[in-house]
Amino acid sequence: MATVGLVMRRALMVAVPVALGVAGIFFAGNLRKLPEPGAVSRPPTLVRVITVAPIALIPRVTGYGSVAPVREWRAVARIEGAITEVAKPLAPGDIVKQGSLVFRIDDSDMKLTLAGVDAQIAASSIKDDTVRTSLALAQSDLDLVRADLERQTRLNTQGVVTQAALDATQRQELTARTKVTELNNQLALNAAERDVLATQRAGLERSIGFADIRAPYDLRVSDLSADIGQYVNRGQVLLTGEGVDAADISAQFPIGRIGPLLRLAGENAAVTKLKAQVKLPAPGHVVVWPAKVERMGDAIDERTQSAPVVVRVTDPQAQSVAGERPPLRRNMFVEVELSAPKQQALVVPAEAVQNGMALVISAEGTLEKRPVVIGFTSGDLAVVSKGLSPGDKLVVTDPSIAVPGMAVKPVEDEARKAQIAAEALGQTAAVAKPGSGAGKSKEAAQ
Repeated sequence: MATVGLVMRRALMVAVPVALGVAGIFFAGNLRKLPEPGAVSRPPTLVRVITVAPIALIPRVTGYGSVAPVREWRAVARIEGAITEVAKPLAPGDIVKQGSLVFRIDDSDMKLTLAGVDAQIAASSIKDDTVRTSLALAQSDLDLVRADLERQTRLNTQGVVTQAALDATQRQELTARTKVTELNNQLALNAAERDVLATQRAGLERSIGFADIRAPYDLRVSDLSADIGQYVNRGQVLLTGEGVDAADISAQFPIGRIGPLLRLAGENAAVTKLKAQVKLPAPGHVVVWPAKVERMGDAIDERTQSAPVVVRVTDPQAQSVAGERPPLRRNMFVEVELSAPKQQALVVPAEAVQNGMALVISAEGTLEKRPVVIGFTSGDLAVVSKGLSPGDKLVVTDPSIAVPGMAVKPVEDEARKAQIAAEALGQTAAVAKPGSGAGKSKEAAQ
């Protein structure tokens, strides 16, 4: 019995699959056919777009450079002597006001010498008085001798006076005339000596004037190398300071960025016509100083191929606010922004144009690649000069999920449009909440 049961089980194991296979073949004709692959309906892919339209733009370019004072002053000793007085306080970093006494050098020796010169001048004047008195007497004697000589000359002609007497009178006249000449020469010599003394006196007075060293303008002390009681020599540097009335920043800009900015600024525009501002990031805000473009540098950086533009900030010390706005100091590394006048332009996100190509929505609702020419870039924005027209829908979705030719459903990205409009004017846009439309803009913190 066990053998019969085993045989029956094995027969069932073979018969059941065969029966199922026959049934499948029989009913196969009645089954529904699978749909063709092309008949599957796929919904169009959602892509974010912005409708291109002219907006207000302030073209700008950013560079970086270090701060340097416009004026630098060195206090140099022009006389020798010990320092008897210094300004208080006087240390590196201190501000010294214009006209303030910085150093006083001992000038007592020069004043003694000046007193001696004055005494010599006074003595020379007294000597002149004596010589003039002697000259008056000598001139009177000469006049008398000359009158006697004329008389004796007439008598000699008449034969009354001998030739020997006439010769003696002539010798007297010569002696008197020589005396007058000597006294006149003495007066001239005294005058010349006084001129020399006057020159010496002027030199001493000038040197005494160098004893007080005063600040020529408001300055910040950067280095101090002398102190009270120290003996200094002529030509020795006592202090180095820098003016606080203005600061220059020589910022480096890529060569290819300045030219397009000037073209946007207008025909024949010079770099000095551009507006400028200096920026320094600070915790929680950005410190901004208004600046003026002074000149274009001529030295091109060989490594970075950038050109320097020098801008000037006037009176940065007075603009400083403790804890909020630091004073511009030497060697501070800052950002310099140059900008052209506001204008209307087709502005798009720079990342939406890759290798000169942009994705737009065609009239058929599919993605289309289009060549685009960028005339100028400003930060994350690009100004389109060719390839796009007002009304075109530019795709701003991640290009990795956007394939040319695919059917898409465009969704206007109002938040991105608001950000672009704000950034084009140098502002920041608030992040828009879903369904709220365009984000509001606010001025950048300064």
